[in-house]
Amino acid sequence: MSGTNGSVAIARPDNEYEQLCDDNGPFLRRYTTEDGVPVTTDTRLDGTTAYVPTGTVRRCEDIATANPAIDSTIQRQTGAGNVTIAAGARSVTVNVYAGAPTVAIGGGTAVALPAGTSLSWAVDRGGDAGETLQDAFVFTGAVGHDFIVSSTREV
Repeated sequence: MSGTNGSVAIARPDNEYEQLCDDNGPFLRRYTTEDGVPVTTDTRLDGTTAYVPTGTVRRCEDIATANPAIDSTIQRQTGAGNVTIAAGARSVTVNVYAGAPTVAIGGGTAVALPAGTSLSWAVDRGGDAGETLQDAFVFTGAVGHDFIVSSTREV
């Protein structure tokens, strides 16, 4: 149209998101308003897959114990022998100095770790509903191998 000035505003819903936790861990809650009515929608962390909370819904930081007690281990293996870290650790680290010892995780196939390898597995949240590594780690050395394994776990 000739001589017409102006702008057009399209009303869009205002979405607000919050990460919450339930008995199974974190999920997203979206808050919006539809036709003037507040609406909440829960999804997995991907923001699209529908989710139904289980148990008490709370802010995630309320889950972790403020200062959980941590037990640490360290063992150096030179030559033939095994170092086993039971399931439930918070972290496991291996450094290989010589040879190619193997690691089998959760009873799986052993994989050789050449000299110079440094690997770590860890979780970042502890406390009553916290995370742990679900698998046991078995490091196996032979003659000429030299490696060190350290771990942490909540007590």
